[in-house]
Amino acid sequence: MTLLLALGLGVLIGWVLFRGPRRSSAPAAVEASARPVLPGLGRLQLLAWLEGAPQGWLVLDGEQRIQAINPRAERLLQLPADRLVRGQPLRAVIQQAELEEAILSVGRRGRPQRLEWWQGNEPLEGVLLAGGEGWGALWINSRRSLESQLDQQSRWVSDVAHELKTPLTALLLVGERLAAEVGTGTGGSGGVLVERLQRELKRLQELVGDLLELSSLENSLPLDERRYEVLDLWEMAEEAWSSLRPLAESRGVRLMARQRQACLLWADASRLHRALLNLFENALRYSPDGGVVELGVASSGLWWELEVRDHGPGLSQDDLVHLFERFYRGDPSRVRSQQAGSGLGLAIVQQIALTHGGRVQARNHPDGGAVIELVLPKGV
Repeated sequence: MTLLLALGLGVLIGWVLFRGPRRSSAPAAVEASARPVLPGLGRLQLLAWLEGAPQGWLVLDGEQRIQAINPRAERLLQLPADRLVRGQPLRAVIQQAELEEAILSVGRRGRPQRLEWWQGNEPLEGVLLAGGEGWGALWINSRRSLESQLDQQSRWVSDVAHELKTPLTALLLVGERLAAEVGTGTGGSGGVLVERLQRELKRLQELVGDLLELSSLENSLPLDERRYEVLDLWEMAEEAWSSLRPLAESRGVRLMARQRQACLLWADASRLHRALLNLFENALRYSPDGGVVELGVASSGLWWELEVRDHGPGLSQDDLVHLFERFYRGDPSRVRSQQAGSGLGLAIVQQIALTHGGRVQARNHPDGGAVIELVLPKGV
């Protein structure tokens, strides 16, 4: 929560500071830049918030000079108390070539970027935020406290999941024994209850597994080079569909793919497979029997854009707003499959996209059905 508040405050401070008064040959431009960005909120108030923030903050101009820095950042960067760094180039304060490259990348792409480095004996984490006209902001925090919090959260989730998995496995075995004794195919009330018990236990087992996966993703570093390799996105999509082919064939649903092409990218194979599997499972869930799931991959500059389209009833306005939230479920009457998910599938897809430096988004197709687009950097 602290991180989210810090990022939100940083964006607000960054945009307001970056849009402050600038020289212009046009009097109208000068008058417009002098107006307050937010009514009743002045530049001095924003600077006071910046000074008092519990996280370290730097504001950089278009030439990577430090225009504002708060005391917390000075302490984290281990700057002497008598050293004045405002107006100095960032490279004179932080000798990190990766940081300079990241600043240029954020300026080009206009999207936040996270990185880590050591300042003396202090492990630091930074988040770069893009502003207007080449300006930017750098949020800094110590990784020591962050890592301890993440480790504690990860251990808690792992312990809870482990404690749940053991009784769940035992209950599933009991359910199978009951099914054999009662005879679920007889259609009696006992058989119906046992079938329901087995179905709910399997759903709970899937939920525990998805919670573990989501926790692992949220606590992992983006673009972890140790897990990455050169992959073909199209081949990965075909492998994911082949895992679901028996389920699709049982309902007469087939995959219709556009023209195949080589789609090389730098990615984590197991997590990318999981993301594609979840996208196809979602499309199958909303596809009518005998329908079609469409797959397409297109190149857009440095990005691959993969689209999965179903021919179901499409997405409501609530779906478009909340689709990638945890445990969100759309109108159950729209689901064409009897298979129930954990409510975490698309949240996992979103987290996998973020850890790869990409994004996922959804829309309705003009000719009907829903389209979910996974955008990933090529990286090769």
